[in-house]
Amino acid sequence: MDPWLWWLIATGILIVAEVLTTSLVFAMIAGGAASAAVVAALGGSTPLQFAAFAVISGALLLLVRPLAARHLYTPTAIRTGVAALVGAEAEVLQVVDSRDGRIKLSGEIWSARAYDGQSTFEPGQSVRVIEISGATALVG
Repeated sequence: MDPWLWWLIATGILIVAEVLTTSLVFAMIAGGAASAAVVAALGGSTPLQFAAFAVISGALLLLVRPLAARHLYTPTAIRTGVAALVGAEAEVLQVVDSRDGRIKLSGEIWSARAYDGQSTFEPGQSVRVIEISGATALVG
């Protein structure tokens, strides 16, 4: 059997190993094996095939894998809209009690109520947004 075919078989085995592990290591080594298959198909000597395998595998492992690994894992979801306001601090503009009130939250004036239904917050106090219910901030 021709050497390039052995390298292609090795590439296939490494790709299967990558699919099973998802570590991005076997995929990089498979790239090296594929490059060795190309060198063998072009008539390169055995030492040249192994050199291509080693150089390409090493380059892929050192340069490409770190970049690919960063994109493999997505960061936690970024909160947007009103969900981003939960936990923010606000300034009380009008008395906030269990029924009504006004706060300044992220530069906007919001209607607000006390989250626990019993507390009262006076103008000038700082409160934390615990929940957003419709267009009303529940603060504590």
